[in-house]
Amino acid sequence: MARIATNGIELEYEELGEEGAPVILLVMGLGAQMIWWDRDFCERLADRGYRVIRFDNRDIGGSTKLDDVMPNPRSVLQKMMKGERIEPAYTLRDMAADAVGLLDGLGIERAHFVGASMGGMIAQRAAIHFPERVTTLTSIMSTTGNRNLPPAEPEALALLTAPYPDEPDEAIEHRMNVRRTLHGPGSPFEEERIRGLALEEAARSTHRTGQPRQYLAILVDGDRRELLRKLSVSTLVIHGDADPLIPYEAGVDTAENVPRARMVTIAGMGHEMPKGAWPRILDAIDELARPHG
Repeated sequence: MARIATNGIELEYEELGEEGAPVILLVMGLGAQMIWWDRDFCERLADRGYRVIRFDNRDIGGSTKLDDVMPNPRSVLQKMMKGERIEPAYTLRDMAADAVGLLDGLGIERAHFVGASMGGMIAQRAAIHFPERVTTLTSIMSTTGNRNLPPAEPEALALLTAPYPDEPDEAIEHRMNVRRTLHGPGSPFEEERIRGLALEEAARSTHRTGQPRQYLAILVDGDRRELLRKLSVSTLVIHGDADPLIPYEAGVDTAENVPRARMVTIAGMGHEMPKGAWPRILDAIDELARPHG
């Protein structure tokens, strides 16, 4: 994996596929390293004729950490929950600028943006603020920021926002717990694959204070619907109908607020991308991207 300087920070990234092929930029979600875009998934996408790039968002994995900007983000989060006005360490627009800056550093003019969860929000921001850089937009298990949508299931939200244990074995079990909670009933839980990713994640970085800073960026971002209605980019929305964290209604809301967006519903899928759903996800991304070269 390599690092590139952009937007005042460094991002760690990895590329698969042919250099001259159309670019698909994969943007991961809250507190999740790039490896949660499973390498096998990325290789299958590259095999369809794409140059696939996955990267660590700022504050996670091998990318720059922002501890010096906000050393204790959980105390800031508590202030926000009490109704106090706060300034985030950075915004989702900043994170979208990171993604565009990565493309700049690699000499890439445009890319197909594919974002999962918070990554979908970042990809939406990229399409809003940098439309000339976004060839197509795919928003997976994400949302518009509409505050009137159904909330997350309490168990899912509590696990996702809970502090990670410091002890390595406990931290890995916590990650496994999170993944089991977010898993949907449509396929068996892939214990071996998920544990392997959790172990790889822990080997890459145990830094965790970035996740609450990313969460603050989500909370202050607001409702994007008015801006999404102005988009002209070809858009795909993928959502599971058993998502306990970002409910299915959020996917429907996204599709309804982006002109001419196509909605793909995956029965039984939770807040995850299980291997059994990969063929439909890959086919849908390819179908959207291919006409655009």
